[in-house]
Amino acid sequence: METVKLKSPVDGSVYAERPVASEQQINAAVERARAAQLDWAQTPLGERGKYLLGFLDALLAKNDEIVPELAWQMGRPVRFGGEKGGVEERTRYMVDLAESALRPFVPPDEKPGFRRYLKREPLGVVFTIAPWNYPYLTAVNSIVPALMAGNAVLLKHAAQTLLVGERFQAAFDKAGLPKGLFQNLVMSHGQTEKLLGSGKVDHCNFTGSVGGGRAIEKAAAGTFTTLGLELGGKDPAYVLPDVKLDHAVANLVDGAFYNTGQCCCGIERVYVHEDVYDDFVEGFVAETKNYVVGSPLDEATTMGPMAQPRFADFVREQRAEALRKGATAHIGMKVDRDLEGSPYLAPEVLTNVDHQMSVMREESFGPIVGIMKVRNDEEAIALMNDSPYGLTASIWTADADHAAAIGDRVETGTVFMNRCDYVDPGLVWTGVKDTGKGGAMSVVGYENLTRPKSYHLRQAV
Repeated sequence: METVKLKSPVDGSVYAERPVASEQQINAAVERARAAQLDWAQTPLGERGKYLLGFLDALLAKNDEIVPELAWQMGRPVRFGGEKGGVEERTRYMVDLAESALRPFVPPDEKPGFRRYLKREPLGVVFTIAPWNYPYLTAVNSIVPALMAGNAVLLKHAAQTLLVGERFQAAFDKAGLPKGLFQNLVMSHGQTEKLLGSGKVDHCNFTGSVGGGRAIEKAAAGTFTTLGLELGGKDPAYVLPDVKLDHAVANLVDGAFYNTGQCCCGIERVYVHEDVYDDFVEGFVAETKNYVVGSPLDEATTMGPMAQPRFADFVREQRAEALRKGATAHIGMKVDRDLEGSPYLAPEVLTNVDHQMSVMREESFGPIVGIMKVRNDEEAIALMNDSPYGLTASIWTADADHAAAIGDRVETGTVFMNRCDYVDPGLVWTGVKDTGKGGAMSVVGYENLTRPKSYHLRQAV
């Protein structure tokens, strides 16, 4: 029997192992979802919301168990408390937003004798393929609004966070959600591609690598299944001379190294105006040296291991290449297990970098960041846009109008000012270029999980 094994980054042991679903089980799950969705689509929004809030209560009640479980699965230190706050905020917001987001639209130009309006209808069966780095938050982004919009949901979670799907299933079961509306499936890559190619699902939400996104598009080709893809990123920051320096340093260090740099919108490159460059680098390096690398189960640890050894080795390769090409390493911190083939890795800050280096061009998804000096806005904007990715960009200044004007010229899905670390459920989470297509959260998230249907009703004469 084929199984999926979850190897813990803490010590390399097999933390969980589950059998892969059979083809018959997958097909039966799709049929159950399709049948359950028909009744669910007729269920009033208020009733749907009660089930979703019941799910939230059941999930939050298990947080004390979830936090150490996450540490074992993907390495996030227990001191950070998991993803409880974000899960609650996004779930409640999207439940509350549903009524206005799904309200029929009536054209403003009235026509006597006609009744005209546009409704949002559920797509049917939504297939969510969730990643390991923020395994609860990224899944909630599509699962909650998909169900609120009247869809059924099938979840395939990443092998690295295998138990998260089971937590979702248990919480929905505890809330009494009608059978078949939400189902967690353990599937291989081949089974995932086969399901997408079958045309049996109506929409797929995928968060992962660019290569993974291409595989999803290829598998779904010709089925007309709609896709929401959040893929790679190389998110930049631009620090202007009028910035509050201490604030920028503290927040950008956190933005670069929180979750061991394994954040979709993590800061991977920083461009600093020459007037404040030296002071910024000095402060950034000093702040980075405060990190404590170690077991995520230790309350003193502020940086745990990367999720897999190969991810850490890629960061080591980027660092080595940058140094060969003339970069300067400012930390050079060592940890007991910072050896090739180990997921434990200390943070690194590089200067004297340029866009000929992988560390400034290719997604690192780890605890390394390059800092470049720039002369003006024009140079900073050109460098920020010199990337195949575009998820977020942050601008650090005291002038909001200036920040907005720069943001207008940056190729990105979200423009931040004086922050870099927050997904606002009231705003769409989206990207440009190789970062993907579609969008989650906000009214736009509901639009992507529904289809428009027009009613043009003429009175008899």
